Amino acid sequence: MTLKISNKIVLITGASSGIGAVMAQQFSAKGAIPILTARSTDKLQEIAAGLQGEHAIYCMDVTQTEQVNEVISQVIARFGRIDILINNAGYGVFETFVGAPLAHFEDMMNVNYMGIVRCTQAVLPHMLEAGSGHIVNIASMAGKIGTAKSTGYAATKHAVLGFTNSLRQELMKTGISVTAINPGPIATPFFDKADPSGNYVKNVSWFMLKPEKVVKALLHAVERNIPEKNLPYVAGLGIKLFQLFPRTFDRIASGMLNKK
Repeated sequence: MTLKISNKIVLITGASSGIGAVMAQQFSAKGAIPILTARSTDKLQEIAAGLQGEHAIYCMDVTQTEQVNEVISQVIARFGRIDILINNAGYGVFETFVGAPLAHFEDMMNVNYMGIVRCTQAVLPHMLEAGSGHIVNIASMAGKIGTAKSTGYAATKHAVLGFTNSLRQELMKTGISVTAINPGPIATPFFDKADPSGNYVKNVSWFMLKPEKVVKALLHAVERNIPEKNLPYVAGLGIKLFQLFPRTFDRIASGMLNKK
């Protein structure tokens, strides 16, 4: 059975750039009503200016619990519901563990993981009351396989996947679906902060995903109610090999994976 996206209220965090901005465009093109949220109102307005259909923007920092609760309440008051929540806000910093400030670990966990927890906790009661809804969490291949210089970032994405898989079990038979999207590196401004030297992007440029391809896969996962999507396909195969032969995979693949 295919879910019709048209007229669905879709709240997107981290919608001011990258795949979040592309999501807003593609959901709008399918007739949905995207609710764009991020910390920068100016950037949200730039993205919203290119949308043809009904939409809304809200300044929301996912690290601020009171602000998250207030924005969700405002959206519910205005639109009556949230059909799809896409927890997309996140960032990474690639650095060796020995040289990494503790604050980097705390900040990444606060945004990448606790941001998802805050938004989901604010939206879920409304979905439960409605008896329907879909929660999509943008995780990462880094949540499946750890690599050098990603101790902080990979830990947050492992947490996201643990949360997502547990929540999916908890919400069985409630009418609410839960999906994890696990992309490899995507050609977005994410790497402006994660990899300011540009070395990693240069090393994996042949492997990087286009934002439009990731969002197309996400839309398909929502429409078809797919619980998890790994991108690209070859990386999904690598994950299966890692799960079957973790130590052997470490030895063989470390040279290919450690490009930071």
